[in-house]
Amino acid sequence: MADDVFDVIVIGAGPVGEIAAARAVRGGLTAAVVERRLAGGECAYYACIPSKALLRPVGLSAEVGRMPGLALRGPIDTAAVLARRDETVSGFDDGGQVSWIENVPATFVRGHGRLAGPLRAEVTTPDGGVRTLGARHAVIVATGSDPLIPDVPGLREARPWTNREATSVQQVPKRLVVIGGGVVGCEMSQALHALGAQETTLLVRGDRLLGRTEPFAGDLLVKSFQESGIDVRFGRSPTRVERPTPDDPVTVHLDDGSTIEADEILVAAGRRVNVGDIGLETIGLEANGPIAVDASMRATGLPDGWLYAIGDVNGLNMLTHMGKYQARVCGDVIAARAGGLPDDLPSHRDSADYRGAPQVIFTDPEVCVVGRTESQARADGFTVRTVEYDMSAVEGAYLMAENYTGRAKMVVDEDRRVLLGVTFVAPAVVDLLHSATIAVNAEVPIDVLWHAVPSFPTVSEVWLNLLEGYGL
Repeated sequence: MADDVFDVIVIGAGPVGEIAAARAVRGGLTAAVVERRLAGGECAYYACIPSKALLRPVGLSAEVGRMPGLALRGPIDTAAVLARRDETVSGFDDGGQVSWIENVPATFVRGHGRLAGPLRAEVTTPDGGVRTLGARHAVIVATGSDPLIPDVPGLREARPWTNREATSVQQVPKRLVVIGGGVVGCEMSQALHALGAQETTLLVRGDRLLGRTEPFAGDLLVKSFQESGIDVRFGRSPTRVERPTPDDPVTVHLDDGSTIEADEILVAAGRRVNVGDIGLETIGLEANGPIAVDASMRATGLPDGWLYAIGDVNGLNMLTHMGKYQARVCGDVIAARAGGLPDDLPSHRDSADYRGAPQVIFTDPEVCVVGRTESQARADGFTVRTVEYDMSAVEGAYLMAENYTGRAKMVVDEDRRVLLGVTFVAPAVVDLLHSATIAVNAEVPIDVLWHAVPSFPTVSEVWLNLLEGYGL
């Protein structure tokens, strides 16, 4: 079959691949986008979107419960929550996403895309045929990542849940074991427990939750979990899993000799980049880890510079919004190098910067972080000073809820007097995060932040308390 030739080929139609194609087209190029699963990617159907649809009622229920004069009339309506979740993922129908791609306009190609040599890709279509694509300027790999299943005897045979099964659940199990104290483990433990998993056990190999955040984040979260009835076990790992048939309960043997019986087991032990079957060997690269890239997202292992890798697959920052940020950089750079945009792009658009990457864990309390933690800043060699503040002492927080609990922390580079990182852990603080993101990314001097007066009486007055704690 004769080659279909485009300026840019994108392998992977998740939000990252979609945005990269759109930016390249905006720069005057043509693009083809290849996807073997659902257009819109993991985030749209099995991660960010459905998990937040499940978590929002849980958080709202908790907020209502903290406000005198309000009361829920009975438990959360699980069926209604799951129906709403189905709406948010369009009933697992990607027709709308395909239309969005085609309106970019870009050509959508359904099938498994693999590199087939320089500037070439082969797509195995659903009917078993093979379509060959050629690129004039670049191929972008945006194949994301897959859940990691630890090598525990019997675990794979037990058909464990991953984020995909947890977020698409149709019947919430009464008894649930969760392996992993990271973001997925924490979010899904809390969501499914509130929606009907009455006996939820969270197994954490280390000694705290959310190990990459400030320690108090995990402390506040585990307190919330335990108060709601989630059994959190630190320093525990499975050694063997048994499930004779898919209809049987699952038995988890732990390293302390104890066992847990549950209806389902959810593995939330991390992710691995999806490079195993995308044809890297045809261009001389090994498929044994993230694709190394430079600041413009161009793969560093090829002399001709036509391959780019964005999102989870490059391993730099495995968050959807940061992948979309990389996609904007990548699409603009390719268009500029191809002559569609000025080759001298402004410096803020030709490379990615991760110093102020934000993240939200949508639990109750919410965990909102941007930039470096104190330990990260010290490890990076900064002269560090920190300030923490009990958010329950903010008058706006007192008005928001009875028994409001939370904590804030800022990490300051003492040499330059700018923020290196900020953490908020409290109910309903997600909208505080972008102000911190701006302050960290723009390196706003804290003496200037002193003039950014927060409104009274709002929770944002915690900024004033943090700055006063610094001595301003």
